[in-house]
Amino acid sequence: MSKGSEMDSEERKTNRSEQKSRKILKSLIRKQPCDLLLVIGTGVSAAVAPEIPALCSWRSCIEAVIEAAEQLEVLHPGDVAEFRKKVIKDRDLLVVAHDLIRKMSPRTGDSKPNFFQDCLMEVFDNLEQHIQNPVVLQSILRLMERGTMVLTTNYDNLLEIFGQQHGKPMESLDLKDKDKVLQWARGHIKYGVLHIHGLYTDPCGMVLDPSGYKDVTQDPEVMEVLQNLYLTKSFLFVGCGETLRDQIFQALFLYTVKNKVDLEHYMLVLKENEDHFFKLQADMLLHGIKVVSYGDCFESFPEYVQDLTAQICKQRSPDADRVDSTTVLGTSCVDCAKRKLGENDMDLSKRVKQSDNVDTSAGDLNIVKKFETQVQGNCTGPPEGEAENWALTIPEFQ
Repeated sequence: MSKGSEMDSEERKTNRSEQKSRKILKSLIRKQPCDLLLVIGTGVSAAVAPEIPALCSWRSCIEAVIEAAEQLEVLHPGDVAEFRKKVIKDRDLLVVAHDLIRKMSPRTGDSKPNFFQDCLMEVFDNLEQHIQNPVVLQSILRLMERGTMVLTTNYDNLLEIFGQQHGKPMESLDLKDKDKVLQWARGHIKYGVLHIHGLYTDPCGMVLDPSGYKDVTQDPEVMEVLQNLYLTKSFLFVGCGETLRDQIFQALFLYTVKNKVDLEHYMLVLKENEDHFFKLQADMLLHGIKVVSYGDCFESFPEYVQDLTAQICKQRSPDADRVDSTTVLGTSCVDCAKRKLGENDMDLSKRVKQSDNVDTSAGDLNIVKKFETQVQGNCTGPPEGEAENWALTIPEFQ
């Protein structure tokens, strides 16, 4: 075989490999946008603003905060050295982050005032000027327009900034505001982004540790609505690494959810090592999560998300022309509502008004109430005193 033929053969093999990695599960692309709930991790921020190291990973964020604390002189030099050692040695970086936050907060455990917020503001200064690759954010907004809900473990508000720049009424939410959380969970805040760790611009909503959200995890109404989302939506984890090992996420969504293997959630991950990847796939299926590779290099991530979004948005509901996405059922389309309620023989389109505003009439509220009570589960969160000790066994992964 000639040298030229060998090169052509290698190129064809490479192309076949790339095409193979671009395949997307039919069960995922056939989801209606309103069936999905995006869980956004640091990978999204890293792809959008690569010049900010703190957005690349939890480790990078903690290192940047320690550096800022040293420069601002809000952390004792001995503590700075100790935390730098912990970042290198400790496996559970979320625990390190919680310890660091507590160290820069009042001894009473309150979230305000604290120096941690000042460090984050230093780290995330002028975020809007650092948006370089908006492809992933454009894809997320496209899904939100069609009814997809969004929550994030990130402290930054890149998505909200980008959305506002494009005329969307974005709203940042945290778990301290019960009324807003309930509205969001019921689909009434179309462009709301729930920050389960809080937002760097609001010290009152910053998370210190799971006990800081005791009011949330022990509130039956909030926990039922949030955990019903895990039962009735397909969660799509995008740019996430440690999210399933995050005690806050576990307490909110996983603690009392039974028969997780019967659920169908998805997680996009980087496939650096085949053995590790396929073991992760097998492990996550036990938790009802299908692990999908977007490629073997991070540079493939934005394009994969863009292609995935395009294919999902091609799926059109038969009732799409007859009902607006912001009805009393929130971001749920009529087809979604029928499936969740199990009332396929009911013509819901007659009961839902075409309006951009939420109608809170008695009849409509009854529909919402029926929707909430018929989904499986009656979750009230961890037993009192056990929120900090409870943890789901999840393998560590990127």
